[in-house]
Amino acid sequence: MASDREIFSLSGPLKLTVIDWTNAHHRRSIAASLVQGVYILERDRQENRQSANALASPWWEFFNFQLVHVLVDPDDLSFFGSIYELRLPHSSCNYLAQTPPRYVVAFRGTITKPGSRSQDLKLDLQFMKNKLQHSSRFHLGLQAVQNIVSKAGGANIWLAGHSLGSAIALLVGRNMVKLGYHLETYLFNPPFASLPLEKIKNEKLKHGARIAVSVITAGLAAAVKLNSQMPHQDDEFRVLSAWIPYLFVNPSDPICSEYIGYFTHREKMMTIAGGKIGRIAAQNSIASIISTARGNKSEACHLLPSAYVTTNLCTCQDFKQAHGIHQWWSPDLHLEYKLHQYR
Repeated sequence: MASDREIFSLSGPLKLTVIDWTNAHHRRSIAASLVQGVYILERDRQENRQSANALASPWWEFFNFQLVHVLVDPDDLSFFGSIYELRLPHSSCNYLAQTPPRYVVAFRGTITKPGSRSQDLKLDLQFMKNKLQHSSRFHLGLQAVQNIVSKAGGANIWLAGHSLGSAIALLVGRNMVKLGYHLETYLFNPPFASLPLEKIKNEKLKHGARIAVSVITAGLAAAVKLNSQMPHQDDEFRVLSAWIPYLFVNPSDPICSEYIGYFTHREKMMTIAGGKIGRIAAQNSIASIISTARGNKSEACHLLPSAYVTTNLCTCQDFKQAHGIHQWWSPDLHLEYKLHQYR
């Protein structure tokens, strides 16, 4: 039995009948809906819902997209990503601006249902160990995006993902920057691989903990002689800073809320000791430093130099609501916007 949250007519953004592609709410809602389409594709597969019983297609067809390719995990045969192409608008379509994407590559997050649960949780663990870049999902996703970019260029291609899927989209986006392409990217509830210090209620204690972590991170980096690589690493971080993905976070979600503190604290740390500690801490995690010290070079891929951060300040009933993809197309959100740029 399908839940209401899987059925577009019951839980989708039905009011978006006239799309203004310059409207941030419209773009966010469509990107989130396309990610939801990947979730429902996998649920259709798991429940063997076919033809008229399948529920996925309205999540993209409502916005005039067509599904052109499904990304399949070779380890468990689950559907983890989709490539959508926007159909050329015809006379009955309502577009208020001509800046839509031609292609969107979307990645779902973890599904705790039999059929994909084991592999999804394994990849969650890989993310926490800064090893997601070694996964087949990342490599398949990157190859798919490279193929589209070689065909259509990078100017009108979007990346989108939720939770684990946003971690994959982030990795793909970072690697495309290295190839000279800055793809428009929507990351919903992206996981942050560290202790959730943002959940500490006492502001003085939280600030002290963040300073301590920054100092320890910078000290560990020096101890394993990463500091000798800092000029080169800083150059790479600056190159990456020209790419500004859209991050959508909820302070009640411990999986992604640390991004709020990461960017806010980084700005404060740039005023201490000429900003050196802040720059080193912004580019490294304790886990990545320890891994490098053991001879396994590791990059903290969740750390970003720049981002447009949108925070949902609405009260959430539980973790499921705070971490869910559905919140991002709600028409009555209380949102806070902040542009963070690495300098």
